[in-house]
Amino acid sequence: MLSIGDISENVPVVTLKTKSSDVNIIFEEQPNLEGIVVAGNNKPLGLVMKAQFYKKISVKYGFDLFMGRPIELVMDTKPLLVDYFDPITKVSSLAMDREQANLYDYVVVTKDDKLQGIVSIKNLLIKLAEEQVNQAMYTNPLSGLPGNVLIEEKISEYLINRNKDFSLLYIDLDHFKEYNDTYGFKKGDLLLKEISNLLSKNVLLNNYDSSFVGHIGGDDFVAILPHYNYQQICQLLITEFDIRLKQYYNEIDWKNKFVYTKSRNGQFRNVPLVSLSIAVVTNKQDEFHSIEDVSKIAAEVKTQCKEKGGSCYICF
Repeated sequence: MLSIGDISENVPVVTLKTKSSDVNIIFEEQPNLEGIVVAGNNKPLGLVMKAQFYKKISVKYGFDLFMGRPIELVMDTKPLLVDYFDPITKVSSLAMDREQANLYDYVVVTKDDKLQGIVSIKNLLIKLAEEQVNQAMYTNPLSGLPGNVLIEEKISEYLINRNKDFSLLYIDLDHFKEYNDTYGFKKGDLLLKEISNLLSKNVLLNNYDSSFVGHIGGDDFVAILPHYNYQQICQLLITEFDIRLKQYYNEIDWKNKFVYTKSRNGQFRNVPLVSLSIAVVTNKQDEFHSIEDVSKIAAEVKTQCKEKGGSCYICF
C-alpha cells in the first residue's frame, strides 16, 4: 500500500519573519499554487493556504494590518502533520475529519520531524481511489483477502530481507470438492468464508502488525507470521475449525463422521468430513532463494499432512 510520502510534493517554504507582502508576491507569480509552508530549521511551523490568506487580508483594514507584517500573524499554526510512512488510507481519514474551513488545506508530510513536502486533497483522493481499485483487482472476491499477486509480493519481501524471521502456513481443506458436490457451492462458499474469518481472527487480530493472510484460490489459503511461534496459531486454527465445522453438516453426516458421496475417482463411497491441512515452512534452518522454492516445499509438506488424515499441521 502506498504511504503518504510516496505522493508528497514540494511547495515554496518561508520563515516566520517573511512578510505577508512577500507571500502575496509568491501567490501572484504562481497562480496555480494553493498554499505555502512556514518552517524553521526544516521543521514545519505553519501553513498558509491562498484562500485563507486573501480572506484575512480582504477584511476591513486587513491589508494595512497584515501586509507589512510577518506571515506568522496570518498562518495556520496547527496544520495537519502526518508521518512520511503513514498509509494514504489513514491520512485521508484524518484529512476528511477536519473542520469544514480546513477541509481542503494541504496535508504537511514530515519524516523524523523534518519537513518532506505536502499533499493536496485533490491528489490524495485521486491516489486513494487508484489504491482502492488496485486493491479490488488483487483481492479474492469471495473471501476479501489478498490474492496471488499480493501473496507473492509479501513472500518476496521476506526472501529479499534474509534477516527477517518468517513462518509460512499453507492451508488447504481436505475433501472440500466432495463437500461442494454434496451440499452445493453456496454452502461451500460459506465454509471458505469461515476459513478466511478464522485466519483473520487468529493471525491478523491476535498477532503482529506485519502478519499476513491471503487466499490463493479455491480452498487454498496462506498465512505468513513474522516469527517462528507457529504451533499455537496452527492449533488454534484447527481447534476452532473443528468446533465450527458442525454447523455445515446435517445431523446424520455429523454423527457418522462421513458423507456418502462420489469421490474424486467417480465412485460412491464414505468420504470423511472436511478437515484442515496446514503445511508450515520457516527460514529458521533453511534458506530459500525464490517463491518457487517456498511453494514447492509447502506443497510437499501439505501432501504429507493430507496422508495423516484429519486436521493437522506439519512443519518442514
